[in-house]
Amino acid sequence: MYLRDYGDTEVGGFGITSDEDLLLVQDLQLVEQTCSLAHVAFDDESVANFFDDQVDAGLRPEQFGRIWIHTHPGDCPLPSQTDEATFDRVFGRSDWAVMFILARTGQTYARLKFNVGPTAEYEIPVKRDYTQTFAGCDPERWEDEYLTHVHPQNNRRLLQSAFDQTADFDWEEDWLFAEYGLKGEQI
Repeated sequence: MYLRDYGDTEVGGFGITSDEDLLLVQDLQLVEQTCSLAHVAFDDESVANFFDDQVDAGLRPEQFGRIWIHTHPGDCPLPSQTDEATFDRVFGRSDWAVMFILARTGQTYARLKFNVGPTAEYEIPVKRDYTQTFAGCDPERWEDEYLTHVHPQNNRRLLQSAFDQTADFDWEEDWLFAEYGLKGEQI
């Protein structure tokens, strides 16, 4: 939740699970990423390095590379078309994967997808398991991780570019022409 609320963009990472329960996320690891209000793009080299580091630490890929966790800065936790395309493209070749979304309001969405055998997808419930040990809060470490890995796109620049494209648009005359085929002198 700290990473979700730190900035105003989406943030993504990989859920790291226990060896005994592959759906019990015990940690979240960020990788280098460029984010906006509507997407997260992981840096390929950073993902490869993350995978190498996890294997070197003795984890299996299903413990660190199957649960994609990301946030939505709005109040809707449902996956967007971009989320769906990313989930299919990035996780479609693994035997199973989970897409987990946490919205700003605290609402969640999680879907487990099996890509082998009789393929299937199921929305799955999300809960916090307070019976598990937790090392405690470390907001300084979390802030460092966010500032190191998350690179927000300049949304103001994107919006300004959109406004610049309409700078010469005469709203009354051009809109009437586009909408009704009329010119100002015909009104």
